[in-house]
Amino acid sequence: MELNVTNSPFNEQQSELLNRLLPTLNGHQRVWLGGYLAAQSAAAGVQAPAAQTGSAPSPESAAPLAQAAPAKPKEATVLFGSQTGNGSGLAKKLAKRLEELQVKTEVLSMSDFKPANLKKIENLLIVVSTHGEGDPPDNAIAFHEFLYSKRAPKLEQLQYSVLALGDTSYEFFCQTGKDFDSRLAELGASRLADRVDCDVDFDESAGEWMKTVAEALSAAPAAAASAADAAAPLSADPDSEYSRSNPFRAEVLENLNLNGRGSARETRHLELSLEGSGLRYEPGDSLGVYPENHPRLVDEIIAEMNWNPDEIVPTGKNASAALREALHRYYEITVLTKPLLEQAAKLTGSEALTKLVAPESADELRAYVGEHDLLDLIRDYGLQGRTAAEVTGILRKIPARLYSIASSPNATPDEVHLTVRAVRYANRGRDRYGVCSVQMAERLEPGEHLPVFVQHNPNFKLPANPDTPIIMIGPGTGVAPFRSFIAEREETGANGKSWLFYGDQHFSTDFLYQTEWQRWLKDGALTKMDVAFSRDTDQKVYVQHRMLEKSQELYEWIDGGAAVYVCGDEKQMAHDVHATLETIIAQGGGLSPEQASEYLLRMQQEKRYQRDVY
Repeated sequence: MELNVTNSPFNEQQSELLNRLLPTLNGHQRVWLGGYLAAQSAAAGVQAPAAQTGSAPSPESAAPLAQAAPAKPKEATVLFGSQTGNGSGLAKKLAKRLEELQVKTEVLSMSDFKPANLKKIENLLIVVSTHGEGDPPDNAIAFHEFLYSKRAPKLEQLQYSVLALGDTSYEFFCQTGKDFDSRLAELGASRLADRVDCDVDFDESAGEWMKTVAEALSAAPAAAASAADAAAPLSADPDSEYSRSNPFRAEVLENLNLNGRGSARETRHLELSLEGSGLRYEPGDSLGVYPENHPRLVDEIIAEMNWNPDEIVPTGKNASAALREALHRYYEITVLTKPLLEQAAKLTGSEALTKLVAPESADELRAYVGEHDLLDLIRDYGLQGRTAAEVTGILRKIPARLYSIASSPNATPDEVHLTVRAVRYANRGRDRYGVCSVQMAERLEPGEHLPVFVQHNPNFKLPANPDTPIIMIGPGTGVAPFRSFIAEREETGANGKSWLFYGDQHFSTDFLYQTEWQRWLKDGALTKMDVAFSRDTDQKVYVQHRMLEKSQELYEWIDGGAAVYVCGDEKQMAHDVHATLETIIAQGGGLSPEQASEYLLRMQQEKRYQRDVY
């Protein structure tokens, strides 16, 4: 049935437009449009007009009609799984955007969400990062396990969408987000919007996802945020204009080598000024630093490609720089990723490179990206002859490096301290460098500046109750946040007991912050300290060995309510410490290995077991 000027309240032009539009709409679109118009009318207090019949309405039919019932307000639950704080920041930004569009929104960490409530939810939005080798972040482990268990319910009533955060330099890029996306579909849920996978530079892609989700949930698509608005910087602090995408240039106040003469290691203690930035942090937060590539590697790449270092190349939207500057400050040239190699294969047409990125060559690809850089790629697969614009066009932006903050804002106002170990090694006859760590060790003097931002980490925080005992396990540079913890507790007069397990190679040269720990022990700010120096004995001794030696007392602290913190190497140390904690809990509590594992999981859910591992 067509509309015309006699059977509708529309003029001829409006009727023609509607007659062209209505036949193209599917059922879902028709229902949505009806609800939208009803909600608009209700919000404006508009009464529905009497249908036009060509004659004047009778007094009875002219009686006011009931207003259209307002559409049921949309609701959404946003769950985040985050190790470093990016996921929680994006989840809160999404929730704010949805609330502005009159979508009632609840934001929860996955560890705080009761899985039984899944059956009560109609719209679920997940923001989750991937940790380590494709693993969920700590606060997502229990929810991930529930969804993959036999207890997971059918979820035909659920609409969902997933924003996955990851790093393409890792083999299992965005794996946790992919897991949630596929499993929810298996359980019968339908996608409100397709999953979006984000690399370390996630602003634009996250913004597009937020825009799509907002339009899908909002009763007024025109009011939905633009991608640029949705991807506005994750603000470090509401009082500061500085953030991840607008870093503060912090002046270097001090840059010291903490290791003694003869050490095989070089660990820098940096003190940076935050004066005038408005940036605020808490113990447990991290500082993001945007580094510069080593000038030697930059010059070697330019020479290998026979490029003009002064040629202007793009560095982003509406931005450009001289080639040498672009390679020095803007592009990643030390880390290879699978997407980069795939694009290089298309660019060069190299059969060997195409074979390397094929699915059947996964092991060879893993080995290659783990040991080589852009200069190796150029030499090994014939990128010579390609223009600077072609090659920089396939490079990703250099990502910020995150370092656990080693200072207390109350003890050292307007300053932030870092503990950074310089990474140097040789491979294929060339010296290789940790990008940021070697910049700090070799090319950063007091008075110079670093672009920085604060990365809040709600998953690694001192107990709210200052009387709660804390157990800190942090070998090497993993001790950094615990320097912050103890300085803060001393400054605020906290009474809770504290116990530090620290380890490194040699007592005489590698005992980081030794005099400070000794002073804190003497003054009582630190209650106990156990150390392990692996190269000072014939048999290597690590922090987990010291923990086992004190297992009974450790269990008594844990059973008495102590919070446990672990910081440092994720690949080996963190796994060994986790297994040691399970052993200590099993022995101390007379539990089976399975029960000890559940005990530790409950501690994580109660935020009594927190990890900052990398």
